[in-house]
Amino acid sequence: MITLKVNNDSVFAVDFNKEEVKLNGKAVVSDWVTIAPNKYHVILNHQSYTLELLGKDETGKQLTLMVNGQKQVVAIEDQYDALLKQLGMDKMVANKVNEVKAPMPGLVLRILVEEGQSVKKGDGLLVLEAMKMENVIKATGEGVVKKIAVATKVAVDKNQVMLVME
Repeated sequence: MITLKVNNDSVFAVDFNKEEVKLNGKAVVSDWVTIAPNKYHVILNHQSYTLELLGKDETGKQLTLMVNGQKQVVAIEDQYDALLKQLGMDKMVANKVNEVKAPMPGLVLRILVEEGQSVKKGDGLLVLEAMKMENVIKATGEGVVKKIAVATKVAVDKNQVMLVME
């Protein structure tokens, strides 16, 4: 099951399987046809919709759609996002643009970047030891390290800002 949040307002729980589609727990009649690349004709509960995919942000799990001539931004949350939220780790993901926060209490073993350094998505930023395991904290997107707010061999608390990005 996935959760769709449309324009930061309406929320829909959608469950797909081979036989049916459920919307907010109720089975719905649905069909769709590809009209052109990134353009679809959808019938949902006997209502017709024309959808065009204008853009997608895979990191932020968002789609920008044109639905019957109206622009809609759809945020997607799957079972893994729900688990992160349940564990309280969603705040780390939400603040990925400006701040890199500690996902858990631990000890900073190594800082792998310097202030002013450009980083790409997936680059290692620092190594955090937590529960006797070394965890490499990686960049969630491109940016420049503006400030390093921690030092090696220093303990950090959960959600403590370790790096500031720009």
